[in-house]
Amino acid sequence: MKMVLDNFLFSAIFMLLLSIVSASDAEKERLLSTMIGIQGIVYCKSRSKLTPLQGAVARITCEGVDEYGYETESLSILSCATDEKGYFIATISPYEVKDQNRRFRNCKAFLELSPTEDCDVPTDDNKGISGAPLASFQRLHDKNIKLFTVGPFFFVPEQEAKSIPDDGY
Repeated sequence: MKMVLDNFLFSAIFMLLLSIVSASDAEKERLLSTMIGIQGIVYCKSRSKLTPLQGAVARITCEGVDEYGYETESLSILSCATDEKGYFIATISPYEVKDQNRRFRNCKAFLELSPTEDCDVPTDDNKGISGAPLASFQRLHDKNIKLFTVGPFFFVPEQEAKSIPDDGY
């Protein structure tokens, strides 16, 4: 599973870099000025102990609308696997979308995958299950990107998840 995920992520990044290199100067400027990034941290929460969860994956989903405001196909991407500190990042560019008249709204980040069976039950803390909305952002002028921050998100061991009531309290 990890090898498949690594190969998928490498291919996606390679194709994105290839499209940037082959784009004209005008396309590069448009691409770079419209990129958005989503970052966050994922932990394993076991009793009162928080441990960064390396290898976890988040999913970003956005509603699609056409130029007239009608709903179209939604967009869903996966983040890169989290690093040893539990940090993830995902990027979205309108250039990656086939239909350039389509816009996205109501983007949310979700917990998608835990790399370990020892801590693999997602929680809705900070809306890790129901979806954390992308609200405010920080503009990184040197990278021409709008950077949103979500979370932190948490996975728990299965035995601890059974002790959490349905309403989360």
